Amino acid sequence: MRRIYFLAPDIQTTHKIVDELRREGIEDRHIHILAKRDTPLEDLPEASVLQKTDFIPALERGIVLGGSAGLLAGLAGLSYAGFVIAGGPILGIIIAGATIGSLMGGLAGMNSGNSRLHQFEAAIEKGELLVLLDIPLDRIGEITGKIEKHHPTAEFEGIEPILPLKY
Repeated sequence: MRRIYFLAPDIQTTHKIVDELRREGIEDRHIHILAKRDTPLEDLPEASVLQKTDFIPALERGIVLGGSAGLLAGLAGLSYAGFVIAGGPILGIIIAGATIGSLMGGLAGMNSGNSRLHQFEAAIEKGELLVLLDIPLDRIGEITGKIEKHHPTAEFEGIEPILPLKY
């Protein structure tokens, strides 16, 4: 799956784009709309916290950093213990570090906006709507072409790298 971005000039154009996407068989869970605060989206699928924030990347960083810190703490504990113990306690410390790191990272990520969306903030504040669309790689050309052909006022803004497999 890839995420493609379109900026639509107004709510009417966005409704038309979403209706066309639904006719093409794209489910609402793969369509995410970002708009200026207090814009009534009616039946449009609004972007969730996962799309609006850096929660997932921060969670991943927290796991890596917390697990690494747990490994270092476990090795430091071994060096001071003066004897060799089984790997179970070290594994436990690594898991505890990764858990704490993921919680801290996730919370920090929820408090910051999605860094990939900063470039669209000015357009959204002007009243444009950002359409984020998750589609299979082999349909990108087809869907992009139809949106550009049928909705010339919508601007194609790019493609994001591969999404997680279970997204």
